[in-house]
Amino acid sequence: MSALFERWTGLTLLDPGLLVLLLLLPVAVGLAWRRGAVAILLAPSALLPRARSLRAHLVGVPLGLQVLGLACLGIALARPAAREPLPIESRGIDIVLCLDVSSSMQASDMDAKRTRLAVARDAALAFIAARPEDRIGILTFARYPDLRCPPTSDHEALREILAEVDTVSPDSPEDATGIGGAVARAAAVLSDSPARSRVVILLTDGEENVALRGRTDEIPPAHAAQLCRRFGVRVYTITAGTGRRDATGALVPIDTGPVKSLARRTGGSFHEARRAGDVVAVYEQIDRLETAPIETPRYIFAERHLLFLGIGLLLLALGYLLSSFGLAVLP
Repeated sequence: MSALFERWTGLTLLDPGLLVLLLLLPVAVGLAWRRGAVAILLAPSALLPRARSLRAHLVGVPLGLQVLGLACLGIALARPAAREPLPIESRGIDIVLCLDVSSSMQASDMDAKRTRLAVARDAALAFIAARPEDRIGILTFARYPDLRCPPTSDHEALREILAEVDTVSPDSPEDATGIGGAVARAAAVLSDSPARSRVVILLTDGEENVALRGRTDEIPPAHAAQLCRRFGVRVYTITAGTGRRDATGALVPIDTGPVKSLARRTGGSFHEARRAGDVVAVYEQIDRLETAPIETPRYIFAERHLLFLGIGLLLLALGYLLSSFGLAVLP
């Protein structure tokens, strides 16, 4: 009966066992009907016309109203309630993309038609498009980190910002690679984030050459890793390209040790990307790794017993008034 009630009304019953009281209604109806029946038939009644008046047609209405009122009271005792879903607080993931913009990102060893920066920018755009529910920020760095946009859900703005990103001038004071400072700045941006997960994705084609040994005014990658662990930030690191050329023109591979350690110590992972397709594949792999937990819908039960209680009392009162005055039946 409880399932049938829920199908008809959309309400669930918190104490459905009390519906058994409704089984007493037929007994009450029978007793009331017998009590209200005419005790003596008058002889002249056989001579009266067969046509019944409107009042005679409505003589059973008071009893019907009282039965419905008692039924509503019985349902009220069973505590009908509406199942109302609570809003799901899906806070997703906050991500900061850190892009190296030192002059070496102008090399075209990853794609004959595009620079390293263009390859990284296109892969980042595809990554952003695949994560519409997350807040994503953009930070570029060479010697100094530059927060272009804090984590936002306005992905159209991110695309416009990425389109304007360019490398610093070669041999300028800013043409260096400050990995530790960039990661520390990104961690500080994410430190107050309410998101379930906080992530930094760093892409560089070089090695830390700002926070050198003996420099106490700069942040090396190892110290940045400590800061990330304190704020609960995971770092994924990507090295792009095949390396750099020394003064003689010989290819010098990237020393990946510091960025590997940075990723490992923060719970992230390290990736190498030597070709354009590798960068896209790495972003896709990170996209699969960083998934927000799916919350199952939660509900509260808003009781509606007062509604049935009020309707039941109203029907009982109306039935009583009709049986006592307007449609009274004499014994």
